[in-house]
Amino acid sequence: MNIILEILLLLLTIIYSYLESLVKLFIPAKRKSVSGEIVLITGAGHGIGQITATEFAKLHSVLVLWDINKNGVEETAAQCRKIGATVYTYVVDCSKREEISNAAEKVKQDVGDVNILINNAGVVFCADLLSLQDSQIQKIFEVNVLAHFWTTRAFLPSMMRKNHGHIVTIASSAGLFGVPFLVDYCSTKFAAVGFHKALTAELSALQMSGIKTTCLCPVFVDTGFVKNASSRFAPVLLPEDVAKTLVDGILINKKIICIPPFVSLVGLLEFFLPERALKAINTMQGVKFDAKVQRVDKDK
Repeated sequence: MNIILEILLLLLTIIYSYLESLVKLFIPAKRKSVSGEIVLITGAGHGIGQITATEFAKLHSVLVLWDINKNGVEETAAQCRKIGATVYTYVVDCSKREEISNAAEKVKQDVGDVNILINNAGVVFCADLLSLQDSQIQKIFEVNVLAHFWTTRAFLPSMMRKNHGHIVTIASSAGLFGVPFLVDYCSTKFAAVGFHKALTAELSALQMSGIKTTCLCPVFVDTGFVKNASSRFAPVLLPEDVAKTLVDGILINKKIICIPPFVSLVGLLEFFLPERALKAINTMQGVKFDAKVQRVDKDK
C-alpha cells in the first residue's frame, strides 16, 4: 500500500479510536458472564486473592485456588462454598516450577480447562539493595515473574484451541515507577507489566481476539506484607476495594487497571518533566514504610 494512504488510514484509525473512547465514557461497558467458567487464582489464601475468589464465587464461577498456605487456601474455599461455589484447592509453592507443572496437570484432570487465570501470588522484601539476601532476590523473581510464565504456558494452549480465555497479571504501581528500598520488588513488577503488554501484543499478532488480558497496578494495599505504609497523595487501599475493582475490570475486559487512576499518568510525567522536577515530586509524595536499610559511612 502507498505510504501516503497508510498514513491517512492511520490518522483515521486514531480519530475513530478517540471518538470510540469518548462514547464509552457515557455508555456503560457490557459485562461478560463468567458463570460456569473455571477461574484459577494463585495466592488465594490471603488478601486480594482471597477476596477476588469470593467475588467470583458470587458470579457462579468454578474456582481453582492455589496457595502455599494450606490453612489459608482452605479458609478461602470455605468462604466460597458458603456462597454456593464449586471449589478445588491445591497447595502450591509458586517459586517452584515443578510444583506449578504438577499442579497444573492435576487441575486439567480434576477440573478441566482453565478459562480465567489470575496470577496473583507475590512476595515482597522491604530492604535496600545491599541488605537483601541472595535467596530473597532469587525467590522474588521466581514468584513475582517466572511463575507467570509457567502458569501461562500451562493453561494458554487450551485457551488458544478455543480462542477463549482471560489472563490476569497482578502487578503494582511499583511496576510503573521506582521506589527506594523496593529495588527487587519494583524490578519484578516492571517485568510483570512488560509480560502483560508483550503477551497482549503477541495474542493480537496471533489473531487470538477471544483471549483477553488484564493487568492490575494498585498503590500500597493493606494486606500486611508492607508494614506502616503511607503516602501524602495516595491512600493505602483496602484489599476489598481493590479486588472488587479488579473483578469489575475483568468483566469488561479492561487492559490496565490503575488504582487510583492518576497512577497511569506517571509515564507522561517522566517523559515531559526534567529529572530535578521528578525528584521534587517524589520527595513531596512522602512515601514511607518500614524497611531494613544498611547504612554505609561515607569516606571522610
